[in-house]
Amino acid sequence: MGNGGHDTLSNLEYHVLLALAGGALYGYALKEAVVEESGGALTPRAGSLYRVLARMMSRGYVEEVDRQRDEPHPGLERRYYDLRPRGRQALEVETGRLRSATALAEQRLGLA
Repeated sequence: MGNGGHDTLSNLEYHVLLALAGGALYGYALKEAVVEESGGALTPRAGSLYRVLARMMSRGYVEEVDRQRDEPHPGLERRYYDLRPRGRQALEVETGRLRSATALAEQRLGLA
């Protein structure tokens, strides 16, 4: 466990929570948000994304929610995921940890 009783988040977990902080998303839209918001550094495959979602649901960070489809979609119904309060708290804790690490790195590198 890391700070605040939360596990330290992996890069993918952090970016998933960050994307969901903007509102509920379905799997493919979540994947695209992670790719875009990470500047292409993260390009999760469907299997790894859904494993991360399952793990974060078991921790109480994310939940599957009902969502009216904005447009018709052929095939399986989309499953939407949303951030829970515990997930928002984990995101805040990890953001603070990253901010502190960045400040230390800038200080040691003479950038601050």
